[in-house]
Amino acid sequence: MTAQRNLKRRVRARAAKTGESYVAALRHFRPTPTGADMPDTTQTTLRIAVAQSTVRDDPTDADGLRASAAEVRQLMKDAADAGARLVHFTEGAICFPSKFVMSELGPDQVGPADWTKAQWAVIEEEQGQIAALAGELGIWVVIASVHRLPAPTLPYNSLYVVSDQGTVAARYDERTLSNTKITYMYSAGATPVTFEVDGYRFGLALGMDAHFPEVFTGYERLDVDGVLTSYESSGLPGRETVATEVRGYAAANSYWISLAVPANPSGPYAGVIGPRGGWAARCPADGMPAVAVTEIHREDTLSPLARDWRRRTRSRITY
Repeated sequence: MTAQRNLKRRVRARAAKTGESYVAALRHFRPTPTGADMPDTTQTTLRIAVAQSTVRDDPTDADGLRASAAEVRQLMKDAADAGARLVHFTEGAICFPSKFVMSELGPDQVGPADWTKAQWAVIEEEQGQIAALAGELGIWVVIASVHRLPAPTLPYNSLYVVSDQGTVAARYDERTLSNTKITYMYSAGATPVTFEVDGYRFGLALGMDAHFPEVFTGYERLDVDGVLTSYESSGLPGRETVATEVRGYAAANSYWISLAVPANPSGPYAGVIGPRGGWAARCPADGMPAVAVTEIHREDTLSPLARDWRRRTRSRITY
């Protein structure tokens, strides 16, 4: 029996045992830095959607929270209607809490956040409805929200991964917090997070992560096919450069990046970037709430041997 036939037999055996599709089972035999079998080169594509949506900054406003969540659910339906298996939302999709609204010294002075003011019951109810709809539509959803921790510990700024079964499959907590976030508002996350959809592996980046190439190089070492990056792009000057930064990360690491940002006529606009740094799909430049849909594939990514060469070369660089 040839090595190729032996690999196919092993993949089919795993698929039969776990109930996974052939493509999903094949993923477990892809070569990694620790060494694994060479996979079948036949790959399918995966259709994903990225959204730009309205971002509100007052978590004490129950009506505003419900309006944001209703918009998210409509965009989920739009993505599902377009055949997407996954839809990715911006930082602050349900709410991006203002440092002034939350300040216990506010509203004119930044200070420690008083999270008791947030409408937690509404936030959690809307999260539950989003998860339930994901199950109904059979679509994966990556959605940002605040993750509450027992007082007095500050919450996390998080990305939730909701499976096509309507359950939370993973959660990523922002690691590279700004000075204001780390001082007054949030606890810092500690680890990278990956998850898989139909045999494609994704990493997650949130907020200030977008300004740190180390985050994206780290995901390359985890053998991802792409990184879903959620970023609240309005406010401080200079944030418009995020699209340029993440395009560079995509090209430097030869993987896909989905950039989800708020709906904003002045840009930047949400879109999906290919492994060579070019836009594969973008939301409308009018900045209105919308989704952009594209199919991702592995044809343009680095071969396993090229990835291994990059990793070995980086290990020899002295900084």
